[in-house]
Amino acid sequence: MFSRIREDVQCVFERDPAARNTFDVLTTYPGIHAVLMHRLTHQMWSMGLKWLARVFSNLARWYTGIEIHPGAVIGRRFFIDHGMGVVIGETTEIGDDCTLYHGVTLGGTSWDKGKRHPTLGNNVVIGAGAKVLGPIMIGDGVRIGSNAVVLKNVSADMTVVGVPGRLVGGKHLPDDKRQAIAKKMGFDAYGATQDMPDPVATAVNGILDHIHAMDERLEDMCKGLKDLGAEVGDVNLPNLDSCALKHVENKEIDPAVEVHDSPEPTQKQT
Repeated sequence: MFSRIREDVQCVFERDPAARNTFDVLTTYPGIHAVLMHRLTHQMWSMGLKWLARVFSNLARWYTGIEIHPGAVIGRRFFIDHGMGVVIGETTEIGDDCTLYHGVTLGGTSWDKGKRHPTLGNNVVIGAGAKVLGPIMIGDGVRIGSNAVVLKNVSADMTVVGVPGRLVGGKHLPDDKRQAIAKKMGFDAYGATQDMPDPVATAVNGILDHIHAMDERLEDMCKGLKDLGAEVGDVNLPNLDSCALKHVENKEIDPAVEVHDSPEPTQKQT
């Protein structure tokens, strides 16, 4: 048990750059207080001291703002950052090296007894305000965006955003053909998607796939025309950098200088 406590404290330094020293973490981090209290209450729950476990759990909830049912099973190196408003239900199972932010709910969707809360694999990160509901399975390495609502199983290494939660990508790299057409056009939409996939970048990637297919078809047509004796000139594609939007600098206007959208009308001579 003490080795787990040591790991719980040590993992804070790896995931929170604001952590200064062990004493600071042990005395000022409500997430650590809630986890340490849960280690104790879960032992009581397992020994059959369920009422006493609930009492201490309620005390921890009052002190930290984090509600963890003593029946929940939590793995090693679990970290709750900030923590206010986090709710973890009775039949929740959490793997190793998971991270939750404030406002996260691991709840149920049924009043039936039995397994009714989610199961998290290892290395899962759930953003602030996200809701993961029901007896679903969240695979290893999953990232759930802030305020997402997840009601279905999520495969390993995927990213989920939105309401209801939708998959927006995983840990994969674009293929060579995609990179080639993007480079040919002077545009690169893939840099943002390797580490942080999002629906807009996914849509742009789809457009690039379509352009690549059309580009190959046009090249085949030009090759066929050349084989028939037609003269087809090679045309370089324009660089899209010239089409990029530029920010307009905000300049302070001297209040002593009046700015008119249109010239003042001249007065008629009488």
